[in-house]
Amino acid sequence: MTGTAARVHELNLYRRYFDLVASGRKTIEVRVRYPHLEDLAVGHVIRFRIKGTDETCDVRVKRVTAYQDFEALLDGEGPSNVNPTASRDEQLVNIRSIYPAEKEALGALAIEVELLDQ
Repeated sequence: MTGTAARVHELNLYRRYFDLVASGRKTIEVRVRYPHLEDLAVGHVIRFRIKGTDETCDVRVKRVTAYQDFEALLDGEGPSNVNPTASRDEQLVNIRSIYPAEKEALGALAIEVELLDQ
């Protein structure tokens, strides 16, 4: 062990997605390619928080893959890895209700994560 701490990114997550990540059922997190996520890399830690609460869940980044849009991301990653409780079409509607077209135009990130021991 080198003693070097992994970089920690704090991101908000809706309850329904938080619960899937915390249970290990959701292994791909979807985000827009915002500038503040450009340095997100393998080995970094994401601390997901339900906004307005103290509930957190820590995951390690295993992979970050950029896509042109959400459709390409779902096709490339497989909808069941993004949300095992919803169909591809339902997920596309849900993601686009969070991120409008002008945000999607920035591109999409698929962030493969694994739970850290809590």
